[in-house]
Amino acid sequence: MSYEGVWILAEQRHGRVQTISHELLTRGIDLAAKRKVSLTALLIGSDVKAADLQELIDRGADRVVVVEDQGLEHFLPEAYARVMQAMIAKYRPEIIIAGATSLGRTLMPYVAVKCHAGLTADCTVLDIEPETGNLLQTRPAIGGNILATIKTPEARPQMATVRPKSTRPAPKQSGRKGEIVRESADASMLASRVRMLDFVKNEDEVSISDAQRVVAGGRGFKTSEKFKQVYELADALQAAVGASRDAVDRAWITYPHQVGLSGKTVTPDLYLAVGISGAIQHLAGMQTAETIIAINNDPDAQIFSVADYGIVGDLNEVVPALTEKLKARK
Repeated sequence: MSYEGVWILAEQRHGRVQTISHELLTRGIDLAAKRKVSLTALLIGSDVKAADLQELIDRGADRVVVVEDQGLEHFLPEAYARVMQAMIAKYRPEIIIAGATSLGRTLMPYVAVKCHAGLTADCTVLDIEPETGNLLQTRPAIGGNILATIKTPEARPQMATVRPKSTRPAPKQSGRKGEIVRESADASMLASRVRMLDFVKNEDEVSISDAQRVVAGGRGFKTSEKFKQVYELADALQAAVGASRDAVDRAWITYPHQVGLSGKTVTPDLYLAVGISGAIQHLAGMQTAETIIAINNDPDAQIFSVADYGIVGDLNEVVPALTEKLKARK
């Protein structure tokens, strides 16, 4: 029996569909169009808002397959995996993509092994090979120094996880038509050796992924003392602080602030890159920002190729002046 169709694994929390689901729809729409097949969103959970299910259709899904039960309210790998396996066996999708979130990174490998499928994790680019129709899955390798494109010519479904914030959410088109299919989960699917007792948020974690403004510094600052200017500018701009890999490797700032293939992907409204040359590894982590401003003393720096606005000058002169102007406006 053949496999057909592109699926995304939508995510919900407390009955509300998460933004990563809408980002995955952007990827799915492109893949489904190239394969000339329908796009389905699979959602597993409990008491999901009807408006959120319709929004998946409004944003590009042709069908939403939703499996709801009180036993699926919280993510439990064994139960979710059994449900997903059952849906794969019934509908036989050719391609399934999920977010490289804690849920996606746990569930997708588990299911891939059970289904004898192929999986590529943490992809930054997904495409279709014209000659074969195979899914082309591109991800960083060797510490982000190269990009590897992987394909699964035989095993099905082809499975991949993609980085959150690596693409914009699919736009909403109110009134779009689609099908919502409700499937049930029997008791055997819900059995689990794990119980959800509580959820404790890590308050210490640095979260630049959700920031609306990010000021990022690179090796152009030369020393850790001068790098402190990034914090001062970010404070004046009420922004989160990011960094290139070079700055992290020099121990000027900790890894959770790193932006790029081997760090985090961000899509803020404003990304201000200071003293960052613009290596491809860094660009992959921030080039989808709404507005990009770059400050660099090299007019040929690669960062200017993606910048909306550029300032060519000595950052030790530009950054303090800019910080003072922002403070004055407050």
